[in-house]
Amino acid sequence: MSPETKRAVIYARVSTSDQSCERQIADLTEFAARAGYEVLDVHKETISGTKTNRHARNQIMALAQARKIDAVLVAELSRWGRSTQGLLDTLNQLAGWNVSVVAMSGMTFELDSPHGRMMATMLAGIAQFERDLMSERIKAGLAAAKARGKKLGRQPGQRPKSDRLTPKVMALIEEGRSYRWIARDLGISKNTVLAIAKRAQPKPKEL
Repeated sequence: MSPETKRAVIYARVSTSDQSCERQIADLTEFAARAGYEVLDVHKETISGTKTNRHARNQIMALAQARKIDAVLVAELSRWGRSTQGLLDTLNQLAGWNVSVVAMSGMTFELDSPHGRMMATMLAGIAQFERDLMSERIKAGLAAAKARGKKLGRQPGQRPKSDRLTPKVMALIEEGRSYRWIARDLGISKNTVLAIAKRAQPKPKEL
C-alpha cells in the first residue's frame, strides 16, 4: 500500500428487511477503486436510521478509535445517521481519530477542515432547532390537553412500569435469578429490581 492510499471501510444500511444493501456495496466498491481507497472490510446492517445503537456502525467506530482506518465510505450521509445530533456526535468522534466520512458523491466530511467546521456549525444549529421545536410542540400539546380539561401526569390507578413488572421480577427471583440478570433480561436497572423486591416483601405485622 502506497503512503497516499487510504484505508477505508464500506458502510451500507437499509431500513427494512425487504431492502438490500448490495447495490450500495457495489457502487461504493467501484467508487473506492476510482478514488484510490483500499477497502479493508464491508459492514452492512438493516436498521432504522433513527436508531443509535447499531452493531455494524459501532464496529466501525471501534476500528476508527484503534486507528485502523482512515475513512468510512457511505452512499450518502443519511446512511450513516439521520438524527442530526447523533450524526454530529459521531462525526466529532471520528474527527478526533482523524477518520473521515466520505459520501459517494465525493463529498468528504472532515470536521477539522474549513468546510467541515462550517458543516459542524450548521449541524449544531439544526440540532438545537430540532430540540427547540420539539420542546415547543410538547408545551403546545400540554396546553391544549389542559384546555380540554384533561388531567396531566399519572392518574390514580395507573401503575408505573416498575409496578407492572413486579410479578415478573418476583417470579424470576423465586427461580433464583440474580438481580443483575433480571435487570438485563427485562431491560430495567438493577436499582429498579432492588426497589421492586423491597416493595414486594411482606411487611412485618404490628404487635
